[in-house]
Amino acid sequence: MNFDFISRIIGMIIFGLLGGYFGETIAGFTDITLQEGTVILGLVGSLFGLVVTPLITTRPIKSLRNLLNQLDARTLGSGLIGLFVGLVIAALLAIPLSRLPSFLGQFFPVLSVLLFGYIGVAVFISRRNDIFSLFSGRVFPTSEKRSKGGQPERVILVDTSVIIDGRISDIAQTGFLVGELLIPRFVLDELQHIADSADALRRQRGRRGMEILADLQESKTIPVRISDIDVEGTREVDSKLVILARQLSCPILTNDYNLNRVAEIQGVPVLNINELANSVKAVLLPGETVEVKIIQEGKERGQGVGYLSDGTMVVVEDGKNHMNEDIPATVTKVLQTAAGRMIFAKPDGV
Repeated sequence: MNFDFISRIIGMIIFGLLGGYFGETIAGFTDITLQEGTVILGLVGSLFGLVVTPLITTRPIKSLRNLLNQLDARTLGSGLIGLFVGLVIAALLAIPLSRLPSFLGQFFPVLSVLLFGYIGVAVFISRRNDIFSLFSGRVFPTSEKRSKGGQPERVILVDTSVIIDGRISDIAQTGFLVGELLIPRFVLDELQHIADSADALRRQRGRRGMEILADLQESKTIPVRISDIDVEGTREVDSKLVILARQLSCPILTNDYNLNRVAEIQGVPVLNINELANSVKAVLLPGETVEVKIIQEGKERGQGVGYLSDGTMVVVEDGKNHMNEDIPATVTKVLQTAAGRMIFAKPDGV
C-alpha cells in the first residue's frame, strides 16, 4: 500500500465529510431534504477528494524530491544556508518595519521575508564554491576521500561503455588515472543485463566487461569500489550518472558520445577514452614519410587505405595499385575529424 493510495483514501474521507457538511447547510435553503443533501454532496466530495488529493499532496512532493535529487550537495547546502541567513535578517527588520503606519506595517515585514530569503539563496548559491572552499573539511562534509598524504582523493564515476570497451584496464595499469573508480550498482546491473542478452554479440561484450571489471578489482594500481548509491526519479542509466556526478562533484569516465554531450551541457566534467586515444596518437606533419600497408580501396578513384599502428587512417593516392603491400608514403595533409585523425599521403618513389 503506497503513500499515493493512502492519500487518496484520506482525501476522500475529508472531502466527503466536508461535502456532507455543506449538504446539510444547503438543504436548509432548498427544497431537498437534509438526508438527500448530505448524501449527494458527500458522494461528490468523496469523488473529488479521490481524484484531486494526489494533485495537491503527493505529486508536488514527488516533483520537489526529484528537483532536490538533481541538485548537487554544494548547491543544496549553500541554498539552505542562504535561506537561513536571509530569514534571520528579515526577522531582525520585522520589528522596525511593523511600526510603520497601518497597511505598510503589515505588508513590509512579509515583503522583507520574501525579498531577503530570495537574495540569501541567490547570493550563497552563486558563491557556493568559495563558501565550501573556506569551510572544507570543517563544517561541510565532502564526497572526496583523503589519500595517505592528506590530499583529497578524486572519485571517478565509471560508465558501462568504458567497462565493455576494455581499454580502461590498460589505462589503469599505466597509473594515469588518479583517484578511486566508483561503479554504482545500476551500472553493474546494466552490465549484467548485457551479459545475459539473447544476442550473441551483446552477450559476448557483456561477459568481456565482467572479466575486465574482475581484473580491475584484483589490480592494486587503482582502487575500485562498487556502491549501492542510486538516484530516484529516473530509470535511464545515463541520467543517473549525470545527476550522481553533480551530487558528488566528480567526473564521469566514458566513451559514449551522447552521454559525453549531455554531461558537458549540464556542466559535468567528462573523461572520454576516445578523446584520450586521439590525443596520444603520433603527430605527423606534411612532408614526413610513413610506412603503411595498403589493405583496401578508398572512396575516390585509385585511392588505397591503410592504418598506422595506433589506428590512424592513411589515405594514399594511387595506392590501389599496391594492395597488400608495405610502401613508404609522404604525408600531404592531416585532417582532424569527429571520428579521429585522418592522414592523406602519396606514394614515395614507388
